[in-house]
Amino acid sequence: MKSLDLITIGRSSVDLYGAQVGGRLEDMRSFDKYIGGSPTNIACGTARLGLKSAVITGVGDEHMGRFITEQLQAEGVNTDGVKIDPDRLTALVLLGIRDQEQFPLIFYRENCADMGLTVDDIDEDFIRSARAVVATGTHLSHPSVEAATIKALKTARADGMQTALDIDYRPNLWGVAGHGDGESRFVESADVTAKLQTSLHLFDLIVGTEEEFHIAGGSTDTIAALRAVRAVSGATLVCKRGADGAVAFTGDIPDSLDDGEAGPGFPIEVFNVLGAGDGFMSGLLKGWLDGEDWPTALKYANACGAFAVSRHGCTPAYPSWEELQFFFKRGIKRPDLRNDAELEQVHWATNRAGDWPSVKTFAFDHRLQLEEMQGYTLEKGGAFKELCLEAALKVQNGQGGFGILCDNRIGRRALHRATGSGLWIGRPTELPGSRPIKLEPELGHDYGQLTEWARENIVKLLIFAHPEDRAEIREKQEDVVKRLWTASRRNNLEFLLEVIPSKVAPVDDMTTPKLIQQIYDLGVYPDWWKLEPFTTDSAWANVVETIERNDPRTRGIVVLGLDAPEAELTTSFAIAAKQPLVKGFAVGRTIFGDAARAWMTGEMSDEAAVTQMSERFARLCEIWDDARKGINLNAL
Repeated sequence: MKSLDLITIGRSSVDLYGAQVGGRLEDMRSFDKYIGGSPTNIACGTARLGLKSAVITGVGDEHMGRFITEQLQAEGVNTDGVKIDPDRLTALVLLGIRDQEQFPLIFYRENCADMGLTVDDIDEDFIRSARAVVATGTHLSHPSVEAATIKALKTARADGMQTALDIDYRPNLWGVAGHGDGESRFVESADVTAKLQTSLHLFDLIVGTEEEFHIAGGSTDTIAALRAVRAVSGATLVCKRGADGAVAFTGDIPDSLDDGEAGPGFPIEVFNVLGAGDGFMSGLLKGWLDGEDWPTALKYANACGAFAVSRHGCTPAYPSWEELQFFFKRGIKRPDLRNDAELEQVHWATNRAGDWPSVKTFAFDHRLQLEEMQGYTLEKGGAFKELCLEAALKVQNGQGGFGILCDNRIGRRALHRATGSGLWIGRPTELPGSRPIKLEPELGHDYGQLTEWARENIVKLLIFAHPEDRAEIREKQEDVVKRLWTASRRNNLEFLLEVIPSKVAPVDDMTTPKLIQQIYDLGVYPDWWKLEPFTTDSAWANVVETIERNDPRTRGIVVLGLDAPEAELTTSFAIAAKQPLVKGFAVGRTIFGDAARAWMTGEMSDEAAVTQMSERFARLCEIWDDARKGINLNAL
């Protein structure tokens, strides 16, 4: 049994996409950062579709190289074949969207890390662990990386594996166009044609645009070019025809492209063609390796290409398998897919990085409660929150499933230190105690400061709300919720909504479900909910049913502590833990309250505070874990 479905081999890069659509690359003011490079994109695209993929490439031993490997791992791509090169930098590409036909780009690939691959970097046992090897044309352009690629292909062929080529012709990467011609897709070159034709016999599947087959076949007549490729290769040839879809040829090439096998196309708006071919290849490989017929495989490919051309970026645009099936079942509601709210929700929810089956959270985002303590100063408050973080990390001890809530106003140093620690990090936005809700000034009037937030920060908003609120208050609060959620999505930040109705008016088992439904009716889909502990199973069941009916892909719920003593938390945990959608807790003052009061007045040392808080946090984690396991907590 093979452990991998496919291994791609070739280039990888950090893609910096100009954020200003419609402008010249010269005028870009800011850039969005993604991973890129055809093999890298394909590895990610196929992983999103459920295939077990890996990539053989090279990255620098620096920040951008780590970015690529971490993003690959987040996408579920095996990185055992990624060479960390201490002597070369990671490749870089600058890209822009000028209009529907112009997509300027500049490759920074001089002696880059992925061009440092050699035959010694090809582990034959690793190659044999896959069902297929997928190569791309760029790595046939230089002797060293060509030799590495050919070794991988020959190893695969000898083992009876399948092999595929994405021609991926970039003239300037073959040295037949200048640095400023990165956008160029075709320049005739007899040398390039001759080089490609020496290896075409190694493939079972060859994929390219008409222009790419022109270079592979040595003719600008597409039929003639395909026949020239057929003369040296028995591979299935898949020719991409832009808006006309794609066709597959398994035997002799007919007189018309229309006579090839085709799959259905999808009439959508073209927003960005960069990376569309890699999306197409991902869908095609999914169908091919699953043993589907060519019309079905081309249907997958055309759909994945449609997603890519309608969104910003390459890998971030590609669909998950669940999203693809949703798209096939529901159909196109609007041609600009990136503005289809229902589809974008499925895209967002099924492509979020990481998995959080458990979130045991030390909440020290409190501001007002600390500011009111004897001895408090802003400097001391910040220092205490660093102690809170130490306590959280001590309990975490490198394990998954732990989190913190920490603010930026008092806890800035702790918040920044927590980034990269593996903790789930919620960051509050509300002014404590405000109703109607007001936000921390740091966000700016248009919430523009979210652009400065670390990607790991989860936007947390607490509202004191009740389903029977007066229309004026409800309207004000809902406006803030909707605008902040929208800004969070725009900045690729997850959103946690905490609702506390019991502080507003009397509640029953249907109060919180009604409030949650009002939020969903706004078109807001929080990734996380933070809810009060309920005293009955029916209250929890009502909440869970409401959430799952509106958003079956939600991350889940964390239950808050409300400064309750341990005995009360034990009881509330026992009820909440029965619900799989409740992923954990967020408890604060029960953990840090005593330590904070003593430490602020100098009655407790740093070490003693960390010890007390870590012991209390660890105890609550133990209580939660026991509740989740169904242990009789009353016997403890």
